[in-house]
Amino acid sequence: MKTKKYLSAGEVANYLGISKQTLVKYEQKGIFPKSKRNNLNSWREYSEEDLVKLKKIMGRS
Repeated sequence: MKTKKYLSAGEVANYLGISKQTLVKYEQKGIFPKSKRNNLNSWREYSEEDLVKLKKIMGRS
């Protein structure tokens, strides 16, 4: 069974060239869709598909 790799908020923010705080703020304001939360520690998790969506929202496809 193949496990899906998830990226942390910090990794996604770094990839998008924004701060982690900006990523969270965009989510809170509804600019970005709500992220999945890890069941063990409630940290934000993003799939590669999520990253593609966020890049499109930012105009960086």
